Amino acid sequence: MQTDTISIEKQAGCGALVSGIDLARIDDRTADRLKQALFDHGVLFFRDQTLTRQDHLDLARRFAPIDVNRFFPADPEWPEIAKVEKTREQTSNIGGGWHTDHSYDAEPALGSILVARELPPSGGDTLFADMYAAWESLPAELQDRVRHMQAIHSTAHVFGEAGAYAGSDQSALSGSRALPESIHPVVIKHPGSGKPVLYVNPAFTTGFVGLSQEEGQELLYQLLPHAIDKSRTSTFVWEPGSVAIWDNRATWHFAKNDYHGHYRLMHRVTMAGDPLEPAFPQ
Repeated sequence: MQTDTISIEKQAGCGALVSGIDLARIDDRTADRLKQALFDHGVLFFRDQTLTRQDHLDLARRFAPIDVNRFFPADPEWPEIAKVEKTREQTSNIGGGWHTDHSYDAEPALGSILVARELPPSGGDTLFADMYAAWESLPAELQDRVRHMQAIHSTAHVFGEAGAYAGSDQSALSGSRALPESIHPVVIKHPGSGKPVLYVNPAFTTGFVGLSQEEGQELLYQLLPHAIDKSRTSTFVWEPGSVAIWDNRATWHFAKNDYHGHYRLMHRVTMAGDPLEPAFPQ
């Protein structure tokens, strides 16, 4: 069984490096082990993989049904695969700020599988932050303040007609009129691990139920820098054959935009999630 050859090595800050595996040829037992490792570590890193587009989709379905992102451009022949692309001429990138995908949905996505297709000579690394650790290390007074709160997650300011991408050269990501907004607990019970997770993020969390806009921004300014302390983050350097699988409920990520003049293409498949429950019900 392939599962007997797998090594899962926890990385400093966030995530685990998985070796001894061919992601194109895994059995049910191996898939179950990977899923549990994902829930435990938040993000899994792989090297030297050779996933075709069909392999990519088959792997995602091992975790959950596929959730097609409403904003990202799709591969023309594979509509369930999103293109995370930056041309040589573009200066803006996709995902160039700390965020977690789909937090604006009523049932946020479980996570995504990102496969490197074409890479620049250097740069384009992805940073990840551990939201389990962010909650565990939060000062007690802040934990007490937010443990029963709810946060508002929105999209208009990012993907709307006047959103952040509207003035950039990633025009395919702007101008949407289908702009979901949802309310989730600030501290969720992770559906897979059962552990509490700090569930806010800089890109899509716009406020808190019961707080004014000013009070909400003040609270975010306390929570967000804490979450990306270097002790709780890691950097994944992409190479040909690299794959990352991350859990949107347990991590943030950030795509570095430091390779101007070079082409970068990644393929992303997103997996559907479940409704979120508070870690500390009232």
